[in-house]
Amino acid sequence: MYPLDWLEERSGLVGGVKHFLFRNVPADINWMQTLGSAALTAFIVQAITGVILAMYYHPTPTDAYPSIVNITDHLTMGWLVRGMHKWGASVFIILMFLHMGRVFLFGAYKYPRELNWIVGVLILVTGMMEGFTGYLLPWDQTAYWASVVGINLNGTAPFLGPWLAQFLRSGQEIGADTLTRFYSLHMLVLPGGIIALIGLHLYLVVRLGVTSPPWSPEAAGQERVDEEPHPLRPGLTRPVPHGIAAAQAEPGGSE
Repeated sequence: MYPLDWLEERSGLVGGVKHFLFRNVPADINWMQTLGSAALTAFIVQAITGVILAMYYHPTPTDAYPSIVNITDHLTMGWLVRGMHKWGASVFIILMFLHMGRVFLFGAYKYPRELNWIVGVLILVTGMMEGFTGYLLPWDQTAYWASVVGINLNGTAPFLGPWLAQFLRSGQEIGADTLTRFYSLHMLVLPGGIIALIGLHLYLVVRLGVTSPPWSPEAAGQERVDEEPHPLRPGLTRPVPHGIAAAQAEPGGSE
């Protein structure tokens, strides 16, 4: 274990990994709490397969589709890598929707985890933009006209719509510059943003802990500490404990 000890003494990374992997969680969590980890795994698969595809893809109108055909038909296991990347994009988006649905139904977006919910929404939006920019890259008829529809829809947005459409097209029409811009967004800008947001998301999960299911006898999260009595009633505007904690908090509650 000397290499690990050497690394830990100089960086502290081993201790950080242990803190991330081995921490206390509620005893009554279930498989629904693994949807976030499943979405993270899907993103890692997308990143790995995307790097492999980028080694053989040519982002030009004349070579884009032939390079896709070459990857699918001639490279060893190329059909598998491309299929995993193509369908994995849909799996990634679906898992993110399921994960956010679980968070909403369990009330895990409430105090003190509001910021983590906002970061999760940003991850979802960035992931959908990643799928949109990747749809044009095969440069076939389906990809071309689907991108035309998507760009025109963005162009109908108030105020920024025309500018956004021109930015996505990289001009007045979809052409070689559009393909290059979509490729750069798909390979550099958006993945970097997703990685940064996921890192912040995981940090907040480790810092704030995992929420208990709604049926848990223990209250999820932590109590808000107010210096002065709050003028608003408990309920929608203020978090309240439930289960055993709520009974003990009431006057005359059981010890």
